[in-house]
Amino acid sequence: MKEDNGKIIPTNAYALLTGKMQIQPTIQCAVFKGKTRAYFVDRREFSGPIQDQVQLAFQYVLEKINMGMQIKGIYRQDVYELPINSVRELIANAVAHRNYLEPGNIQVAIFDDRLEVTSPGMLLNTVSIKKMIEGYSRLRNPAIANAFAYMKIIEKWGTGIPRLFEACEEYGLPKPELIDFDGDFRVNMYRKVKGEFGVNGVATQTHQTTQSKELTLSDDDKNILELVHNYPYMSQRECYGAHHNCVGLRLF
Repeated sequence: MKEDNGKIIPTNAYALLTGKMQIQPTIQCAVFKGKTRAYFVDRREFSGPIQDQVQLAFQYVLEKINMGMQIKGIYRQDVYELPINSVRELIANAVAHRNYLEPGNIQVAIFDDRLEVTSPGMLLNTVSIKKMIEGYSRLRNPAIANAFAYMKIIEKWGTGIPRLFEACEEYGLPKPELIDFDGDFRVNMYRKVKGEFGVNGVATQTHQTTQSKELTLSDDDKNILELVHNYPYMSQRECYGAHHNCVGLRLF
């Protein structure tokens, strides 16, 4: 909000954050068959306050990408094929740093081989892709960036792109691609091919993780696993009771 001749006038940032912009920009999301935009599989468009658009687009991506698992001790943990914190930050940064004077909407496209986030507006004059990878940033929309930082949607230190590269490396993914072209800015986050991520989204690396974890199982973990193996229909409560009643004894 700003004051003009004694009157309180809503700023563009306020209108965007409250969904009251006369022409409110949206986020367009889609899944495409293959590696091009030739054939739609699904598409959605999200409107309303821009912070809500971020969350809705993020949830859309989570619904469409694969989920695998990893084993920690005796527990199964669901794991998405892409680093989801980086996915959310990509979408949030696109909303916070796009050029709102340019027509068009942010597009989040999912292909067989990549996630593609495109936002209207070229990089600012003092910003380059090399500088971004090194952690440099410059705010295009400081009021929106401040609001997003207050809501803990983004942070303003320019660490998002370096974290993205680190997260992709940790996931064993190819390096992300940053493209500044034709008045737009795009980030490609590449997915693993089906053979690498496995059938039904179960990661090949899961088996490697399981094997390495088995070597470090505690005696309690081994006893519980043996109980589950020999008595597959035992409830969790029964298993817990049987294990604790027999601590220190060799049952089998």
